[in-house]
Amino acid sequence: MDFRLDIIIDYLPLILKGAMLTIGISLLSIILGSILGLVIGFGKMSSKMIVRWPMSAYINFFRGTPLYVQILMVHFGLIPLVLGRTDPITAAIIALSLNSAAYTAEIFRAGIQSMSAGQLEAAYSLGMSHRQAMQFIILPQAIKRMIPAFGNEFIVLVKDSSLVAIIAAPEIMYWSNGMSGQYSRIWEPYLFASLIYFILTYSLSKLLNVLERKLA
Repeated sequence: MDFRLDIIIDYLPLILKGAMLTIGISLLSIILGSILGLVIGFGKMSSKMIVRWPMSAYINFFRGTPLYVQILMVHFGLIPLVLGRTDPITAAIIALSLNSAAYTAEIFRAGIQSMSAGQLEAAYSLGMSHRQAMQFIILPQAIKRMIPAFGNEFIVLVKDSSLVAIIAAPEIMYWSNGMSGQYSRIWEPYLFASLIYFILTYSLSKLLNVLERKLA
């Protein structure tokens, strides 16, 4: 099998630009997904059925349907409805954020519920409200336990971002598909794309390991 390095060199600037977009989309999606996931996670723990049921339905929908379908629904349905036109990058961020929120909500819920009930009672005995107890006592400790799960979700999100190539968001796979189509080659574009994704996810896992050790 002949391996043509020249076509990788030809597309290298575009793929590196796509890698930067992949990082940006993934980072924004995990931030927005975490904020939304925190709200949904608290909602699912609510004692009120009118609050708990919609949050549970949200989580079940986004965890129970393919991300591929969610991206298409957001790109061809939600974004044109709101903006009046399609926008692949905006659609990619929103779709990935909505999907990530369903998983981070469960991470928050599990992390908070893993804390001892005695700590919450102790906070109440000191005169703290429920919000203050969560903000100053429960969440800071729970987040430390959640870091490995958040790290896994971020790594999965980076890999899942490859699906937004189907809506022409110019990230890594978009340009890899372009390279494959232009030169009618398979190994070079997809092996190189795999290498880029491996570098991103491996570097991220190492950074998360360092963070875990510092917070241990």
